[in-house]
Amino acid sequence: MAEPRKIVVVGAGLAGASAAAAVRERGFSGDVLLLGSDPHRPYELPPLSKGLLLGATDEPDWVCDEGYYGEHDIRLSSGVTATRLELGARLVLDDAGGEHRYDRLVLATGSRPRPLDVPGGDLPGLFTLRTLDDALALRSALTGAQRVVIVGAGWIGTEAAAAARTHGAEVTVVAPEKLPLANVLGDEIGEVVRNLHTEHGVQWRLGEGVAAITGDTEATGVRLTGGDELPADVVLIAVGAAPRVELAHAAGLEIADDGGISVDASLRTAAPDVYAIGDIASHFHPRYGRRVRVEHWATARGQGKHVAGNLFGEHEPYLDSPYFFSDQYDPDRGGPAIGCEYRGLADPGSDRLVVRGDLAAYDFTAFWLGRDGAVHAALNVNQWDDGDALQRLVDERITVTEDQLRNGVLAELG
Repeated sequence: MAEPRKIVVVGAGLAGASAAAAVRERGFSGDVLLLGSDPHRPYELPPLSKGLLLGATDEPDWVCDEGYYGEHDIRLSSGVTATRLELGARLVLDDAGGEHRYDRLVLATGSRPRPLDVPGGDLPGLFTLRTLDDALALRSALTGAQRVVIVGAGWIGTEAAAAARTHGAEVTVVAPEKLPLANVLGDEIGEVVRNLHTEHGVQWRLGEGVAAITGDTEATGVRLTGGDELPADVVLIAVGAAPRVELAHAAGLEIADDGGISVDASLRTAAPDVYAIGDIASHFHPRYGRRVRVEHWATARGQGKHVAGNLFGEHEPYLDSPYFFSDQYDPDRGGPAIGCEYRGLADPGSDRLVVRGDLAAYDFTAFWLGRDGAVHAALNVNQWDDGDALQRLVDERITVTEDQLRNGVLAELG
């Protein structure tokens, strides 16, 4: 493989910025362009729904210091959106009239919040949470809000509920599922999350759908499918994210069943010298023997760093297990709180749940065992001493018994 002269990265979030930085760290001296539609320099998303929304900080975690890009000769074009790919000509066009030729192309366009397709779903005043500007606007609204309705009971919805209660608002969470996060963590752990928020005064309307967003000129509430109306000063739509693959699809790249861009184990698309990473990558994961698309911080950072070597011909498979973390409520402010880390990839519908510790006390580690008896995933909640052991159990898919997980020394298993 010939040494590239110009690398173009489309998407200036954590994945794209990590890729650009890793290219330079490998000693590449050619041109590097990092093209992103967000007006801010690259930042990480987790603090937006945690510390920033709570008011503990006014800035996100920046991927690199402000001067890094200039000092490392990375041409950062913020507030510029790629509009077309011409793969045959190896060309990226943008909405500022730019035309950028490349020898290697990395697509890292991320995700956008899914809209709520109901009457009133496009009313002004509805909030979503994806960008720094979203988080700042929502925080400002929460500081003066009395009633907040959150549509969606996933990670963003539950973290936002914790923030809204911390700001003193009355909070109602609406979701069609019977428990929060049940599709990820299963019913038993979903009950733990529900109970945590109930203890803090959150009202639940679970198993119910949204018929409409109410309001004449702006959103003022939510009408449920059962007919009840929930008035609100703030309505947050948190029903998931959709990968931004329109650019790739229009260029003829293959879109997988999970909505992401099909890439092989080394993050390559079928097009010559074109790679996809982060939220948009439907990655054939050797550990699982199937495609995996993960919308979390660790995957964005890890794939960004990993793809840099493959741009120069290494073609090494990306093997990292999925990882994410969440913080909900602050123990220093009173009442229960959870900090947790999840490693691996479980199917709560078929894997066996094994709990080590006390669910009611929010002090436990949960494991999901496959039919082969191997550890598929682990979730530590307010327990921080076994992180390395949990990572090893998940990465090596170690076969254990339920009793060993509940009572054994985790670092000695396997």
